[in-house]
Amino acid sequence: MGRLDGKVAIVTGGGGDFGSATCRRFVAEGARVCVADIDQDRGHSVAEELGAAAFAVRCDHTVRAEADAAVAETVSRWGTLTTLFNNAGVVWTGKFDTLDAAELQRLLTVDLVGMAEMTQAALPALRRHAVAEPHAGAVILFMSSGLGLRGAPGTSGYAIAKHGVTGLMRSLAQELGPENIRVNGLAPGIADTAGMRAAWAAPDEALRNFRERTPLRRNVEPIDVANAALYLVSDEARNIHSVSFPVDGGIYGL
Repeated sequence: MGRLDGKVAIVTGGGGDFGSATCRRFVAEGARVCVADIDQDRGHSVAEELGAAAFAVRCDHTVRAEADAAVAETVSRWGTLTTLFNNAGVVWTGKFDTLDAAELQRLLTVDLVGMAEMTQAALPALRRHAVAEPHAGAVILFMSSGLGLRGAPGTSGYAIAKHGVTGLMRSLAQELGPENIRVNGLAPGIADTAGMRAAWAAPDEALRNFRERTPLRRNVEPIDVANAALYLVSDEARNIHSVSFPVDGGIYGL
């Protein structure tokens, strides 16, 4: 316990499966958390569960004013911001021929541009903390995907966006490392989440097929992602930088 004592984190998409599991792990290890979610009721439900160490804000990370407001309220409450977990996103599956321009734009806006907007909003506060705490610095963690490192049939639009996230992460790692800001990404495999189930026509069959192809013979669960996020934002990982961290049971062979 106490691996995140003194940390203050914003988790976008904090009311979803990955986000809520991560908020719980962060708080259990001593962090204070802003549960930022476009679904205000969902975010507030998670924050109420976590008590005084968490609060919720309605935040569409693609809207700069809302991203700025989430950062401002976090710093106002707790005096600093040490950690940004860019987790919010949407999932899409389908044949490339069915991917129209509007859907591709939505994927790029939510899964990539929104993360860039949120990061720009958070950077001034993260920079201040990085100067004040030279031992560990500040941390930005991006939710990418195994599909952000390689492709797969039926995922073209999503993979385009997540490859962009990986490129953004690696570029920022080179740019911000000298400022004592660590930047990494998570690359989960197929997980049993509400977003995944909504994206696949036959989710139970898809999960079974992926499980059978995975060397460890199990699908990813939200707690697996939360545990990896915990490590990457903790001081234990203070020399881990510019990494796309697989949480996939070996399915992508990365």
